[in-house]
Amino acid sequence: MTVIYWVRHAPTHENTFVGHRDVPADLSDTAQIARLNAALPQDALVVSSDLSRCVDTATAIQGPRMRLSHRVGLREFDFGDWDGMHFSDVSKKWPDLSRSYWQNPGDVAPPNGESWHAAATRVSSEISTIVKDNPRRDIIAVAHFGAILTQVQLAANIPPYSALAHRIDNYSITEIQVRPTFGVARVNHVP
Repeated sequence: MTVIYWVRHAPTHENTFVGHRDVPADLSDTAQIARLNAALPQDALVVSSDLSRCVDTATAIQGPRMRLSHRVGLREFDFGDWDGMHFSDVSKKWPDLSRSYWQNPGDVAPPNGESWHAAATRVSSEISTIVKDNPRRDIIAVAHFGAILTQVQLAANIPPYSALAHRIDNYSITEIQVRPTFGVARVNHVP
């Protein structure tokens, strides 16, 4: 069986949209990092988004595990013009669009950004390639809130709106079984 252990990166302490913008993670909670490391399989391969908050989190938990190259395809949603803006400012400037983005995720995209479907296709393609290139190996994929939720949506066969109801905390593990069956084993487990 192949299992992907999706790990959300360490906190950034941002209170704005953070998509493709590269902001650092706060890795000062070494006790939490140790608990996370202990909860993950020691023989799994480690891969991450290429953004520093994921790269640095992956490095913190890597230990003796083999590391794969960083992947652009595992990035967070591209929030376009919203990236760096506070949520309330977005809802004031684009009230209908922002409401539709959250209530009808799918083809709705921020200005100069990407939709749920576009992000889900990108992340799914990247992780499928990783699994195909590493048969019968478990994968620890350090990624972002939205990227992980697209995979929950796919594995659970639920609409994007239902996937958005799940929490994905920093340092959490979301376990998705890929082979021989496809499904969600657990979501947002914080060790």
